Amino acid sequence: MTDDTNSIELATELTIAWLSNPNTRTSADDVPAFLQSMHAAVSKLGGEQSVDAPEAPAQEYTPAVTSRKSLASKDHIISMIDGKPYKTLRRHLATNGMTPAEYRERYNLKADYPMVAETYSESRRAMAKKIGLGRKPGQTVQKAAEPAAAKPRRNTKPAVTGDAE
Repeated sequence: MTDDTNSIELATELTIAWLSNPNTRTSADDVPAFLQSMHAAVSKLGGEQSVDAPEAPAQEYTPAVTSRKSLASKDHIISMIDGKPYKTLRRHLATNGMTPAEYRERYNLKADYPMVAETYSESRRAMAKKIGLGRKPGQTVQKAAEPAAAKPRRNTKPAVTGDAE
């Protein structure tokens, strides 16, 4: 950073720019917290060390159910956040401000932990196949079921019939 622009001024300017965005909807109570986090980010990028706010230890989250119990039923997945059953966790996680990756990381789940219940996934798959998703244009259901190698090759040369005089 240059001498004439310090981290507080830059954080203030960035906060003002964020608030002037018409898509930003926030209350007045959230602005000081955002300004403080913006100042911490600018200070960290600038190499300054903040003495005011020591780093908070990583928060431990206790799951509402075990990972085995959350996947016990094929009809739903039980959320580890609130212990309620869901067919799909994506919308539930979004309302709690999380991504599937953050959810898996928070509760130490494997990368292949499902976000959709098995029966719901199968019913969606069957519906997609029924309406023809996943096929190339022009293919019908019967043509898509046949293997490509079983189709007879067409001869591109015209057949010669009779004697040429």
